[in-house]
Amino acid sequence: MLYLIGLGIGGCRGMSLEALEILKSCEIVYIERFTNYINNSEIEKFIQIVDPEKNKKISIVKRWFVEDAKQILSQSQNSIVALVTYGDPLMATTINELRNRANNHMINTKIIHGSSGIFSFIGESGLHNYKFGRTTTIMSDPQSAISVYSTIYENLKVGNHTLILTEYNNNDEKDFSFLNPRIAISLLKEVEKDLKYGIISDETFVIIGSRIGQNSQKIQSGKISSLDKCNFGDGPHSIIIPGPLHFTEIDVVTSIHLNLDKPSDNSKLFQHIAVRMINKYLPKAKDAIKTMKSFLEKDSSTIDSSNIINHGMVDVLENAEYYLIDSERFLNQNKYELALLSIGYAEGLIDSLRFQKNINPWFS
Repeated sequence: MLYLIGLGIGGCRGMSLEALEILKSCEIVYIERFTNYINNSEIEKFIQIVDPEKNKKISIVKRWFVEDAKQILSQSQNSIVALVTYGDPLMATTINELRNRANNHMINTKIIHGSSGIFSFIGESGLHNYKFGRTTTIMSDPQSAISVYSTIYENLKVGNHTLILTEYNNNDEKDFSFLNPRIAISLLKEVEKDLKYGIISDETFVIIGSRIGQNSQKIQSGKISSLDKCNFGDGPHSIIIPGPLHFTEIDVVTSIHLNLDKPSDNSKLFQHIAVRMINKYLPKAKDAIKTMKSFLEKDSSTIDSSNIINHGMVDVLENAEYYLIDSERFLNQNKYELALLSIGYAEGLIDSLRFQKNINPWFS
């Protein structure tokens, strides 16, 4: 039998009675702290509560031990084994994989859920949980910031908040670290310099949670420029980049936690990529039509035999103009994909005439 037990975010004091009862019945207990840190004092308290007579085999294990899982699975076939993890066990992909492997080996498993730092921070922040989009994790590797930046953009496009988890490194009990929110934001600023979507700047409003569930818990909010002066202390840390805020969300953000600036709508700080493309290509298509019409008028005035052909080409250009009118209508309706598609159709008609007349209206 294999139990996957979550301690929750409050350490031993947050452990459920069911978890405690099961742990006292287990023969072998493993504690992992690579998904999140459980300090030595909490582990000592845990051992005192679960095994005061020191009859059990309680071990702290590394990531490779859980990922390999051979010993855990082998022992679970004949003994009652528990793997204890911070927060909720199924928040970690490694634990999910272990559960699946146990199932494939016909080993009975049971999940004892614990409070999750992810959902606890969302609740503590005061933001509505149904307005959160995709969650992402930022690492100290600058390349990871590109994916995080894209996730923020995609969430803001549809008016959603973004929860960013920060990197936690645990090589051994004396070598662990949490990525400082200040560094995480600086990495996103570097991506902003390259992509220039306008979503990360000193004016961006963010919420930063540190050590959620612990006695030293702290939640701070404000513009990036203001939070840059704050001391966030030890981790774990998480960052929220809000989208549009409901007035009830604003009430909590400004009245319950440390708030340095009036909350703002981050979705208004940037322009949708599609809108930028439409604003760039729509005027060019209009100018190309004017240029082509002007050429056809001059050509018709000098070559009588081409009047019929040119008249048909004018009709084609009028159709292209209708597509551009459609594009503007779709833009006003926030149907950006249709707006771009309409411009593409118009450009196709313009290019068909360009090839026939051997003139380039795009650069004339």
